[in-house]
Amino acid sequence: MKAVITAGGPLRPHLTIGHAPAPSRPGPNDVIVRVHAASVNPKDWKLNYNLSRAATLVGPFGRRLGPLFGDDLAGTVVATGKNVHDLGVGDAVYGMDMRLRTASLAEQALISRKRIARMPPGLSFTQAASMPLAALTALQGLRKGHASKGSRVLVIGASGGVGTFAVQIGKALGMHITGVCSGANADFVTQLGADAVIDYTAGDYRQDAGEFDLVFDVTSYETPQTCAALIAPQGWFISTGGQGASMLATPLYRLAGRNADSVVVESYSKDLDTLSGMVERGELRPVVDSVFSLEDAEQAYARNRTGRCRGKVVIAIIAD
Repeated sequence: MKAVITAGGPLRPHLTIGHAPAPSRPGPNDVIVRVHAASVNPKDWKLNYNLSRAATLVGPFGRRLGPLFGDDLAGTVVATGKNVHDLGVGDAVYGMDMRLRTASLAEQALISRKRIARMPPGLSFTQAASMPLAALTALQGLRKGHASKGSRVLVIGASGGVGTFAVQIGKALGMHITGVCSGANADFVTQLGADAVIDYTAGDYRQDAGEFDLVFDVTSYETPQTCAALIAPQGWFISTGGQGASMLATPLYRLAGRNADSVVVESYSKDLDTLSGMVERGELRPVVDSVFSLEDAEQAYARNRTGRCRGKVVIAIIAD
């Protein structure tokens, strides 16, 4: 099958189309999905593209290929394991599994049943593929930050992939949401449902924006120290943890007895069903920044690396 792989070696890597063995048969608790669409996440190029680019796997005839890419997927079931009784061939599903690598930028992918759910009615495969990692990160980050109805939540990076979901999910759960973004995206974030918007280009809002029950930094550029003036006495700081400073500072802040943590996202069918319910009730709608073909995966990652995306970058393997 066709799949996106890395080529060019560890010093000058680039993404290209290669051939990889298709999943032959599912394990007892797995399904094989014909992938219609997959999405691009900063984790892919921060972690996989830069750190594991030298890794290889052995393909057909002993040919060595770069690591397969992609976590999110949306597609149709083509085979089920013997213990999977609630899904059948042809069912539309979405989900992801970061730990064992879904390798979703390919024509087919093998994934555990407990990491997927039925696609929400009314969404295209492109829209559904944009959701799992980013929307689950938003949902689990709000939960980890002990936010609930009435909580004052500051979302730093409100116009990006995780941020657009955090704003909408927070509002659906009854929170008061303030979004941080550029002035150019202020109207967009307001339309997502934010109660207030802060333009980070207009000055250092971190000193005078007030206190919040949860500071949710989905850019992962901030630390509990840089946001100290924003955190209420019993408030929380939650980061997506993708940058070195945040990854190091947040645990140290927690060791000092303060409320801080990072989101280690997991894909569970129950959480995906929660998101699907929000979609069906009209409370949540994925925002797709742009769509690329499988052959243009390198350009899709380049777009994601700009940090200027409104919502998610998606790669379509099969056109909707």
